[in-house]
Amino acid sequence: MTTADTFAKDPKPAEPFRLPDPPEEPEDKMTSFDHLAANGNAHHLAMHFGNPQTTLVTGDRYLVVRPTRSLAGSRYPDLLVAFGVDPALYDASNGYIIADQGKPPDFVLEIASPRTGEVDTRDKPQDYATLGIPEYWRFDETGQYHGARLAGDRLEHDRYVPIPLEQLADDILQGYSRVLNLNIRWERGRLGWYDPATGRHILTYDDQRARADGELEARLQEREARLQEQDARLQEREARLQAEARVRELEEELQRLRNG
Repeated sequence: MTTADTFAKDPKPAEPFRLPDPPEEPEDKMTSFDHLAANGNAHHLAMHFGNPQTTLVTGDRYLVVRPTRSLAGSRYPDLLVAFGVDPALYDASNGYIIADQGKPPDFVLEIASPRTGEVDTRDKPQDYATLGIPEYWRFDETGQYHGARLAGDRLEHDRYVPIPLEQLADDILQGYSRVLNLNIRWERGRLGWYDPATGRHILTYDDQRARADGELEARLQEREARLQEQDARLQEREARLQAEARVRELEEELQRLRNG
């Protein structure tokens, strides 16, 4: 079986080999869109990891060992995460070529659909293990197509072994991804990423908006405080000038009385 250690990075070609677009499967795309794009899940993950120059969070493009025009047996996972790679090369190649990147992805996840449910559980574990991908996860909104709502496998000695899952409640199931250092959760049919250190979901759009709104409000309050302080100083200066003018008036009046 092929593992990650057997892949040697090919010299970067002058013109990267470009893979074709995967076939259009509207039903599958709608399913993955609902759980990865529409709710911002893939974006939240990318923002959580940062380092966009070396970290790739993407999906729905071909994953192959080497440049090839024969795509028989190739896969295009719904979600792929790879650390220490070249995202620009991925874009230029229109997909993930392991030999060009020098390593397999660290993590892949498939979203269940009526068309792919059986393939996700029967064929892809062997395929992804052969490619040397450390973790392969499956998410099924209903549990109908994968036979389980959530499942994960970790590569050990060239074979996948199941990752233990926790049943937090009747409608909450989660497992720990070692490569992502996150808990992956099925919660009421929704996919989520949770920080094991805090137990909280990683930052979302709403969190980022609330943080931005909070920072803006803090800046506005700070600006208002500075303006009030400046106004107080101006009023103090005006009062002092008026007091000094009054003192001069009194001194002049007193001098006139003495001279009179």
